Amino acid sequence: MASNFPLPVPPRTPTPPPDDSPGASSYPSYAVDRDALSPLVDSFPSSLRNPSDSDDRTRLSPTRASFNLSADFAQQNGGGDNGSPGPFNFKTTTMAKSPVVKSNIGQRRGHKYKHSSISHQIFLEPPPRAPLALPNSLPIPTLKECRASMSVDQKRRFWWSVCHMFVAAYTLWSAHGSLAMTALSHLILFDSLGAMLCVAVDVLGNFEVWKRSSIRHPFGLERAEVLAGFAMCVLLLFMGMDLISHNLQHFLESSGHEPHHSHAHERVSPGSVDFTALLAISSTLVSAIGLRNHGRIGKAMRFGYIESLPSVLSNPSHFLTLSCSTLLLILPLVSVRLYNWLDVLLSSTISISMCVIGIRLVKTLGSMLLMSYSGAGVSDVVRDIEADPCVFAVDDARFWQVHYGLCMANLKLRVAGSEENLSRLRERVSSLIRNRLGGGYGSGGQKWEISVQFTIEKA
Repeated sequence: MASNFPLPVPPRTPTPPPDDSPGASSYPSYAVDRDALSPLVDSFPSSLRNPSDSDDRTRLSPTRASFNLSADFAQQNGGGDNGSPGPFNFKTTTMAKSPVVKSNIGQRRGHKYKHSSISHQIFLEPPPRAPLALPNSLPIPTLKECRASMSVDQKRRFWWSVCHMFVAAYTLWSAHGSLAMTALSHLILFDSLGAMLCVAVDVLGNFEVWKRSSIRHPFGLERAEVLAGFAMCVLLLFMGMDLISHNLQHFLESSGHEPHHSHAHERVSPGSVDFTALLAISSTLVSAIGLRNHGRIGKAMRFGYIESLPSVLSNPSHFLTLSCSTLLLILPLVSVRLYNWLDVLLSSTISISMCVIGIRLVKTLGSMLLMSYSGAGVSDVVRDIEADPCVFAVDDARFWQVHYGLCMANLKLRVAGSEENLSRLRERVSSLIRNRLGGGYGSGGQKWEISVQFTIEKA
């Protein structure tokens, strides 16, 4: 029975139709009317088919009121009555009187590269840095703030410096034509200015800006004291030159020339005590011991002849003032003729000494303002460093002084040896500079900050 069933026919795979049928053509199958666009048939507007009419010739003129070409086209297209728009069918639009609100929707003000998804892989955030240890700047105190911060001791010292200036003025007023007393008044004026500067430095030390470093003032305001001292030394130099010119004028007048001004040299009565000279000695001692005026200048400038004297007399300014005042105390004990000669000689000596001290101070403080070191012993220190067996050569050695209390030394050495030897060499260089140039520890000399850079040489 199974053989009676017909065999199943396999399914036929459908064949896709061809892209181009053999009988297909790009032309339409319906008949094309070639005269559809001819002006000779009824389908074309009669006004355009017979342009020879006189009425139709002027109908298309824009100057006539019947100019309405769009109406004919609208009627031809069947849209004249049903409201379909023509090619020139504009409609009147009424503008709103309310202000137009500007919307930022859809507007782009710029691309934020930092927040874009792609730029996260290109523009990375900088790592956070620790704040600087030094502030950018510190407030500089005003005169009112300085006066409010003064202690009782500082006020007392300030009024004493003012009294010292009055002593200088009184000495000049009581000179009575004496050249030596006039020179002494100049010295007392210099001492009183030093006392006032000492008080000003002490008052400014109450504020943080004086000693703390900042980016604007890397060494604080302590260099202002050096600048003020430099100005005082220039004043001392000019006062010495003024006294020299005054002495020359007096010498020319005494040699027979007609004097420009009368110089009646009155003196203290013989055997009496010159009160002005005694007042000058006492005021100088009080300022030297109590205020320590010119103390920093004395440390910056040393004279070998008077360096071994006591602390007050080792300062050249104090030594000159005290010696001049002491000699003026002795002058009333001599005769009149000898007094005149000693007066001129003492005045000339003081004026020349003032010029010498002024030039020396101007040179010392000027080099300090230029950030250089003018002290002695630098060559000996460099020679001792080169003599060390671990040192091949000294490539660079810079010594400079910032202000009265701070000096710096920067050295670059080419060395060879173990780590232990190099550490010993670094300590030896530091102690050598402090002992030779700074006077050693505990001597009250300048503070030295030393940096040493080693370049290791292969043995």
